Amino acid sequence: MREIKITANDAGRRLDRFLRKYLRNASLGEIYKIIRKDVKVNGKRRDEAYMLQEDEVLTLYLSDEVLKKFIGDQTHAKSRGKAKRQFGIVYEDANILIADKPFGLLTHGDSNEKKNHLANQVKDYLIEKGEYDPRNERVFSPAPANRIDRNTTGLVLFGKTAAALKGLNRIIREDLVSKYYMTIVSGRLESERVLEGTLVKDARSNKVTIDPRGAENELYIKTIVRPKEHLSISDGHDRSFDATLVEVELVTGRSHQIRAHLASIGHPIIGDSKYAVRSSRELNQLLLRKYDLSTQLLHAYRLEFASDLSNIPELEYLAGHSYTAKLPDRFTSILKKTGSSSFAAE
Repeated sequence: MREIKITANDAGRRLDRFLRKYLRNASLGEIYKIIRKDVKVNGKRRDEAYMLQEDEVLTLYLSDEVLKKFIGDQTHAKSRGKAKRQFGIVYEDANILIADKPFGLLTHGDSNEKKNHLANQVKDYLIEKGEYDPRNERVFSPAPANRIDRNTTGLVLFGKTAAALKGLNRIIREDLVSKYYMTIVSGRLESERVLEGTLVKDARSNKVTIDPRGAENELYIKTIVRPKEHLSISDGHDRSFDATLVEVELVTGRSHQIRAHLASIGHPIIGDSKYAVRSSRELNQLLLRKYDLSTQLLHAYRLEFASDLSNIPELEYLAGHSYTAKLPDRFTSILKKTGSSSFAAE
């Protein structure tokens, strides 16, 4: 038998969803069987849809052997060791943390990297501060509400409590935060472009393509691109290439959306070999030789919350606020070497 006191972070969860996280190795059928026969909340039987309340006591009438089988190894966080902190902090309060993710770091772990990723680094930081104790939290852990690619730098939103994470997820789902990126594209982009279309995935190549017809379905995408400065990248001899520093507003958020949308109009991101077009391949070879740039130069640099967040009371105080992450050194170094005046001093 095991008794579990429901914390504020676990309150408001359905009983079945709490148990699916807590008994992570149990099948869905086993979870519902346990709810029927082996669970009480404050001494009473409850159905799977029951909403747990703070300070209630959930009792599992299971043997230690069965609990060990369903819960699994809970020492994994301790055994993996502390993830070395690499991220910056743009903003933090009791509810949220806005991290500045560096180049080369995954937002979440994957099959190849289960230890050193941004989510673990933030959790370890909060454990060290005493703001998160995994021994007292049954199913909740601080987590990112958005994600950016390993080789993209910049802003990632974290919820430090269950209520804050739920609120951030609503803000993103309901388009109540605007996301802006800075990048350099190949070629000379003369004016603002509003790009719409349908994103088509190719799992084999891990690429996407854009159908410009913009069908209104689940993969509809919209991107706004604003040129900031025209640049010239020289090979040091007798040849130079046009490029443009641009701000990108990500209206919808799909994997590879910015990279594919810019390539679709003939202005791929510099360094991006996956989405390069014929006119940009020579420039990418030059950038590799001169600046060791072998991946896309893309930075999630600004988040702007909507002016009205009254329907999300736990985060209403964020309304109208914006947060900015300065350009990383690699980005500013390339700007300076092209003679840019707009952002080289940042």
